[in-house]
Formats: sequence, C-alpha cells, structure tokens
Amino acid sequence: MSDRGTTLVVDDSSVNRLLLVKRLETLGLDVMQAENGVEGLAVLAANPGVIDVVLLDVVMPELDGYQTLAAMKADDAMRHIPVLVVSSVEELDSVVRCIELGATDYLTKPINPSILAARIDASLAAKRLHDLEAESLERQTALNRTIQRQKEELSRFLSPQVAALVSSTEGEQLLAGHRREITVAFCDLRGFTHFAEQSDPEEIFGVLAEYHRMMGSAITEHGGTLEHFAGDGVMIFFNDPVPQEDHVERAVRMAVAMRTRFEELESAWRHRGYELGFGVGIAVGYATLGRIGYDGRHDYGAIGNVTILASRLSSQAQAGQILLSPRAQMMIEGIVESEDIGELTLKGLTRPVQATNVVALR
Repeated sequence: MSDRGTTLVVDDSSVNRLLLVKRLETLGLDVMQAENGVEGLAVLAANPGVIDVVLLDVVMPELDGYQTLAAMKADDAMRHIPVLVVSSVEELDSVVRCIELGATDYLTKPINPSILAARIDASLAAKRLHDLEAESLERQTALNRTIQRQKEELSRFLSPQVAALVSSTEGEQLLAGHRREITVAFCDLRGFTHFAEQSDPEEIFGVLAEYHRMMGSAITEHGGTLEHFAGDGVMIFFNDPVPQEDHVERAVRMAVAMRTRFEELESAWRHRGYELGFGVGIAVGYATLGRIGYDGRHDYGAIGNVTILASRLSSQAQAGQILLSPRAQMMIEGIVESEDIGELTLKGLTRPVQATNVVALR
C-alpha cells in the first residue's frame, strides 16, 4: 500500500479510468476503480477508512455523479472524503451544483496533469488534517470516558464531591490545604457498644450496612461531604469542597431526614431484639481542609475545633436528639423549632456549651 494514499476513480468510461489510473499511479498513489456510482458507493462502504480521495465523473448510468456525491455527503462515514469531480461537462450550472453538493473541486476533461497533481495534494492534505482531528477527538472522548469511569469508581469509596475534586486539575490547590467555614454533623448510634458486645460479627455487619445505606442516601441528597465512617460514627461536613451558602440549613435538614428514616430502622431492629437509638451533633466554625494521610493512602479531611465540638455534642445527644452549637442555632433560627437543653460540659472543652435540640423543621 502506498504511503501517499489511496484514490477511487468512478467513471463509466474504461478509457478515462485507465488514463486517470496511470496519472495517479505516477503520483505514487494506490488506485481503486468503479464503473458507476452504485459500484463506487459499494467500494467505499467495503473499505472504510482506506480511500483518501474520490475522482468522480458526472455522466454515468444507474447513478450519476450528482446522486453519488449527494449520497456520500449524506453518509457520516463518507462525507469527510474529498471528492474531485472530473467531467467533460463544462456548463457553469454543473460546476455550481457539484460544489453546492460538497465537491472539493471541479476539473474538466482533458485534465492538465499539473493541475490534477496540485488538486490531489491539496485533497490529501485536507483528508490527513481531518483524520488527525478525528483521531484527536476520539482520544479525547476515550479520555473523557476513562475520567468518568474513574469518577464513578472513586465515588464508591469517596463522597461524590471529593471524587470529582481528585480527578480534576482545578482541585490540586484545594487538596493541598485551605481554610473555610464549614458545618459539621457527627452522627452515631446510642447503645451500639452494648449491642456489639452481645452480638455476632455478622449481625453487627448487617446492622451497620443498613444504617450506612440510610445515612448515605441522605448525605447525597443534601450535598454533604462524607469525611469518614468509623463503625457507627459518621462525620459529614458542608460548604466544602463545593461552596454552599445554605450549609447550616443543609446539615440540619439532612439530620432531620436521617432521624425520620431511622424510625423505620429502629422499629425493624426492635423486632430483632436490638435496642439502638440515633443521635446527632451539629456545629459551625472554621477548619483547615485538604489532603491528609501518607504516600499510598490519603483522605480528604477537616481539622479544627468545629469537628471536635460536633463530635462531643453527638456523644451527649440522647436517642432522637439533634443538638446544635450556639452558632449553628443562631444561623438556623427561624427555620427550625428547637428547645433549650442548657449548658453541657463537653470532654476536652474548657467551657460549658449552651446547646439546643431540633424538635422539627418549620
């Protein structure tokens, strides 16, 4: 096969075909032949990606040049192939019609060899450029599919927001570390330690799977970023890596949705003899967020007193309670009905914290 390319000559005259074949072969091209438009289209269909230029006569039986050209340009697999119309018809109307149908050029017989060579070279260059663009697009499409698969795979182990961050070029700065106000929600089960001591590992695993499934759907629906599961303890934060103006409201609405859904789980578990409750602590404050870990194992985490406060509030929450820090209560006031719990002495904090419990959404 020629390195220069392959042409297809479509002409009902064997004499014309022979002349064109000899000239094209002199130019270092491989040549295929067809006696009419029907046969020409069949050759093109049988050799996808092989033919670089078509030389097409106008006056032919069965399917003339106009019809053949129109059929090529209507086919996505053929429309990009340059077509040089080679005809003894010299009328301007024929030239205009062919160009409008998509012909690259219109050459009248007898053909000047130098002009033919120049037109062939230009057509080959255009075809190569198209092939390079198509190859580049195909590579980009394949890359996009790979990135999407990676995001989907990452989403199985990371929150969707962090999965998107990890697989984006813009995310590196955020991964490196930044400071931002966030809302942290810490959730865990009341009575889980006693349950774990009395139950088989398979029972514990089954309960956690049901619990995590319920939690996961609520986290995703409200746009939370899951930092980690730690047995029955779950930490979620809002307003990072995707900014959310209503991050406190999102956290509270998520917690209320979880509490409602937990009632069904609690009822089913009670029938199995499991006495488990659900508590939440929510706090607002500034934290440093980014990549934490070591080579080969990293997480996306939040570091700051706000995470400690949410965890300590959660540990003090009774079954069914959603405890808010003072700042969280202030920022969500008007959206929830709450009750004052009073000052709580929390482990690791030097001063008591005034806490409120979310009774319901307004």
